[in-house]
Amino acid sequence: MFPFSPAQRCARMLAITFAGVVSACSGAAAAAQAYPARPIHLIVGQGAGGGIDTLARLVGMRMAQGLGQPVIVENKAGAAGIIASEFVAKAPADGYTLLMAPIGNMVFVPLLRTKLPYSPTKDFTPVSMVATFPLLLVVNARTPVKNVRELAAYMKANPAKSNYGGSGAAFQFPVELFRLQTGASGEFIQYKSMGETITAVIAGDLLMSMVDTGPATGPLADGRLRALAVTSHARLPALPAVPTMAEAGMPQLEMRYWAGVFGPAGLPSEVTRRLEAEVNRVVKLPEVGAAMTAIQVTPAGSTSEELGKTLAADLARWREVAQKANIKPVD
Repeated sequence: MFPFSPAQRCARMLAITFAGVVSACSGAAAAAQAYPARPIHLIVGQGAGGGIDTLARLVGMRMAQGLGQPVIVENKAGAAGIIASEFVAKAPADGYTLLMAPIGNMVFVPLLRTKLPYSPTKDFTPVSMVATFPLLLVVNARTPVKNVRELAAYMKANPAKSNYGGSGAAFQFPVELFRLQTGASGEFIQYKSMGETITAVIAGDLLMSMVDTGPATGPLADGRLRALAVTSHARLPALPAVPTMAEAGMPQLEMRYWAGVFGPAGLPSEVTRRLEAEVNRVVKLPEVGAAMTAIQVTPAGSTSEELGKTLAADLARWREVAQKANIKPVD
């Protein structure tokens, strides 16, 4: 055979390189078009039947319809959501293992643990926000406290009777912020669930608590609890007589909690965009909006970047509260 001339060798190399690039691009495009090719597992760090589990099943069922593959909700409850979060953080970044995470998993738990087996900002790919929800500031209806200003005055005058509590850091931090803003006294008591917390307020074991709106609806309606304010920027349609924190003179306590979908770090951009679009489609469905409203949450899709910015901003905000309130992380 005749040897190739330098020009021929150069042309041959260019052809091989071009073919490789085309093949790689075609492979990536095919992979993106093929996703998902098998069932997706949506991991929940809370027990079956709870608010986050309800959201996951509500959204997951309709995502399955759009994606053409089953979305299987798996509950890996325990350790304040750490078990589920670590499981997803260490899963393959292929889009088949996702996490339905509330703000507690991604913000408050990381602020309270020194040896957390994952980083909320380094080990996950934000996909989309799913829903937002406010908290209610409630007291026992038998107390003489009728509004937020009276509550602050009562706590200052009666520190021994001013215990507050909750089922986790997500409900402790807002009260710590309330105490920082008002100079009120009190001690936080940890409970296992929101139901136990509300029962303790009704029984008089706690003076007050920040609670989810859903579990508080019954005790508010029958007069066992009194709601002093809601943390949303506007009054809730279901509780039109309850003022916002801003109306109550505490604009610093206006906040929204959230739940969102995350994948492992390194999730391919094509997969992230596909999932992001699907979540946003689902939360705009009328029946999904109605179901979320029934459990006192608001549909709230977002881009991956928007969820990432929200996560970073909330970590910064509540880290500052932890430092000022001298809340120490534990191992």
